[in-house]
Amino acid sequence: MRQPATIKDVAQRAGCGVATVSRVLNNTGPASAEMRRRVLAAVEVLDFQFSEVGRSLQSNTTRTIGCVVPSLANPVYADAVQGAQEAFQRAGYQTLLVCTNYNPEIEFQAIRTLIAKQVDGFVLTVSDAETSEGLAYIENRQVPYCLLFNTAPGDQISWSVADHSAAKTVADAFAENKHNDTGFLALKFQSSDRARQRYEGFVAGCAQNGMIKPALLEIDEDSQNLTDLLGMFLQENPDITGIFASNDFLALATIRSARALALEVPGDLSIIGFDGIEVGSMVEPSLATIVTDPKMLGAGAGKSVLSVINQTPPPDFPDPDLSFSFRAGGSLAPLFAESSDDGKVASFPPSNDLTQTDTHIQQERSK
Repeated sequence: MRQPATIKDVAQRAGCGVATVSRVLNNTGPASAEMRRRVLAAVEVLDFQFSEVGRSLQSNTTRTIGCVVPSLANPVYADAVQGAQEAFQRAGYQTLLVCTNYNPEIEFQAIRTLIAKQVDGFVLTVSDAETSEGLAYIENRQVPYCLLFNTAPGDQISWSVADHSAAKTVADAFAENKHNDTGFLALKFQSSDRARQRYEGFVAGCAQNGMIKPALLEIDEDSQNLTDLLGMFLQENPDITGIFASNDFLALATIRSARALALEVPGDLSIIGFDGIEVGSMVEPSLATIVTDPKMLGAGAGKSVLSVINQTPPPDFPDPDLSFSFRAGGSLAPLFAESSDDGKVASFPPSNDLTQTDTHIQQERSK
């Protein structure tokens, strides 16, 4: 098999020294127009490719950025990664992507591995920005980084949504539709500080609207028994008529599980999500949700870490109050009291009549 051409081969074909070839290709020194033409012609004929390892050793940079996110199954992270990657590509950087599956230990090991590969910087979403060992590891080694979706503690750079304010907007929407008793469904808070902040904002919003404090159901990211968990949650909290899911992906799964439990959405149970993923507007009923712009956030985070690396002016941060909007959808409907029930609407079959519920749970398990 033919050996790859070397920089010495290019120099011999162009009739110059290796240093001249290096100056032309790196654009780091003077060279006549004729010499540039000869070097570039030799490069094309020989199909010469610079060794990235050698270039890294010379420049003390790998032109790579580590991108760490919990998952690509959730379209929000996929869109954000695309936005960051496009910013990196325009600046001549490549992206090294790792998904952590919402696991702090995997997150820490991924960060250590990327630092060992000498990435020039990071864009990352961590489980909890205040306690992340991986984030502390990055800071100790003084690697430039920008947080994505996490609300940054202290003076850290972050592109995120105003989770607390957005969650209050959800409480307002439930209040306007007469839902006084609600629940909050989320990934376990130790895996997602975003979910915790949304819950805190929702609790505050419910209090401001004179509503009952929302009941809480935390689940694992890989929970396969959401229908069972939702069924037990609603039996324990039979007055709930609305659920706020911490992301759209989870909200859509909740709608499916509610149907498996013989509940109509929104007739028996209204559901609101968070993120505004496109598929939420394509399903029936359409998903009421907080709309964000993850691709814009990813691009902003990418440009921010590049500005630190290259010591250039950072991009402007968006107004936090403009980082989200509420989108009405068919999964949220006004609650009307039924006179036959003395003004109270039962959103879930009574706990002493589980026949219908158990049948649907068994059907769900057999899928």
